[in-house]
Amino acid sequence: MTPRRSLVTGGFGFIGGHLVERLLRRGDDVVVVDPAPAPPDLRDDRAAVRHVPCDVRDAEALRLVDVTGVDEVYHLSSLVGVDRYLSDPLDVVDTSVLGTRNVLDLARRARAKLVLASTSEVYGKNPVAPWAEDADRVLGSTAADRWSYSSSKAVAEHLALAYAHRFGLRLSIVRYFNVYGPRQRPAYVISRTLHRLLRGERPLLYDGGEQTRCFTYVDDAVEATLLTGGSGAADGEVLNIGSDQEWTMAEAVDLVRSAVGSDAEPVVLRTRSAFGEAYEDIPRRVPDVSKARRILGWRWGVPLGAGVARTVAWAHRSPWWAAAEPPGGCPGGNAETNRATGRTDGHVR
Repeated sequence: MTPRRSLVTGGFGFIGGHLVERLLRRGDDVVVVDPAPAPPDLRDDRAAVRHVPCDVRDAEALRLVDVTGVDEVYHLSSLVGVDRYLSDPLDVVDTSVLGTRNVLDLARRARAKLVLASTSEVYGKNPVAPWAEDADRVLGSTAADRWSYSSSKAVAEHLALAYAHRFGLRLSIVRYFNVYGPRQRPAYVISRTLHRLLRGERPLLYDGGEQTRCFTYVDDAVEATLLTGGSGAADGEVLNIGSDQEWTMAEAVDLVRSAVGSDAEPVVLRTRSAFGEAYEDIPRRVPDVSKARRILGWRWGVPLGAGVARTVAWAHRSPWWAAAEPPGGCPGGNAETNRATGRTDGHVR
């Protein structure tokens, strides 16, 4: 039997790397399009993938990619994180819009199915939760860079659906909700809290931590993504992919502290004073995941406590991750904030 061939953009990123591992385990030939090198604990798999080191914004380079025999294209290339929305919105928009247009052309040339990774951010600050896939988008002013990612990913979805309408391209869109797990950049509540604790720094709590999120372990998100890629019933559909179990940010931080074995008290950070008017948090983010259950037969399976425990165990086995400096410009992750909030002086055990 001829093995399937899959192409993954952003395949050395967080979710992309886990997806590549799963594709290799099921026996696929895998092409990774990513300008970055493989992370340290993916490097043993490099011989099993064909790495095309190019940026999806480079249309000419993508036109040279050999797509012979490609069955599925998973488009995960993106610049994610509020730190990036605030520091470099042009790259955020270009990657989402120009990059997606180029990958749509690649998938059309390959006559392959496309799975486009999108985000819960497209719903903006819609106050009526849980959000179904056809819920209204509620955003702030275009003068606030905070909304550049949400807007550009929505345009990417419009592009994809327009390609399906005009060219008959098979595609599905998955909207991820707060995915976490091993290898994640320490710019999000679970990864940032863990990273800070392992470095002897106190965790951060934004504005009291009453905001709620539904956290999705990366293996669950990858499982849903693969099911979407192989499902004809998902063609033309937009699917929420996430847990529907709400946690406050304060509860999530406490869970990580407990898993690490830390008694370090969080530092409360007032976001408006720390990051300015351009920063705006979302009070509540909850998906309606009934459509994914109906079409894919999928439901999240890893509770937050178990997923955090797995992530902590991985971090202890991967000292390179804790040793890496936090992302520059990351809210709560830069050197100035670390100096202001101090260190735990050995309270991690």
